[in-house]
Amino acid sequence: MTASVFLVHGGLWEAMDAEAFWGTTGITDGLSAALVPEGMAVLAPDRLQRASAWDVEVAALGEQLAKRSWPVRIVGASNGCTVAVLLALRFPELVDRLLLAWPATGDDAAANERAHAGMVNRGCPPEVADELLAGGILRGVTDEQVASLARIRVGVLPSVPENASHQRKTVDALLRSIRGSRELVGCPEPPTPAFRMSNDPPYLDQLLRTIVEFVN
Repeated sequence: MTASVFLVHGGLWEAMDAEAFWGTTGITDGLSAALVPEGMAVLAPDRLQRASAWDVEVAALGEQLAKRSWPVRIVGASNGCTVAVLLALRFPELVDRLLLAWPATGDDAAANERAHAGMVNRGCPPEVADELLAGGILRGVTDEQVASLARIRVGVLPSVPENASHQRKTVDALLRSIRGSRELVGCPEPPTPAFRMSNDPPYLDQLLRTIVEFVN
C-alpha cells in the first residue's frame, strides 16, 4: 500500500501553478525528502488557470487522482481548498485525510468584490467570476458539503497573520462546521514574501513538520 500526498495549489484566474506555489518555496522538495523514503508519493499537479467552473477543475485533477490507490491525503491551499474539498467528496473511496491550508474567505462581500474585480481585470467573464465566487464558508462549496467532511480526518491551517483574503473567521467557521477537525500551526501563505523569510521564524521548516505529521 503506497499512500499519496496530493498538493492542490492556490490561485484563481491568475498566473499561478504548482511550481510557483509549492516548488519555488521548497515545499515539494521538503515533503518529498521526508515522505518518499517512507513509501509515500508526493504529487503537485497544476490546476487549470482559467477554468469556467469548479467542476471543470475537479474533473481535470480527478483524472490524476483516480489513478492512485487508497489512501490519498490532499493538501489544499487558499482557493485550492475548494478543489480539495470537491475532490474529497468525489473520491470518498480514495481520500482519507484533508488539510485545508490558508483557506480563502468565501463568505465576505468585500473580499469577493475585490476578487471579482481582479478576475475580470485578468480576463475572466463577469458571469464566470460570479459563479466561481459563489458559495458559503468556502467558494464553490455549500456549507452542507463542508459539514459532510466529518467522515474523514480534517486539519485546518490558518494564515498567520490573517489578511483580507484569508480571514480568521473562515478558519473558525470550518472548525465549527466539520466535526472532529482540528487546527494546525499556521503561517503566512506561500509564495508571499512573508513566507519566504528564512531566519525568524523558519516558516518552511515549521510548515513541513506540520504537513508531515498530519499526513502520517
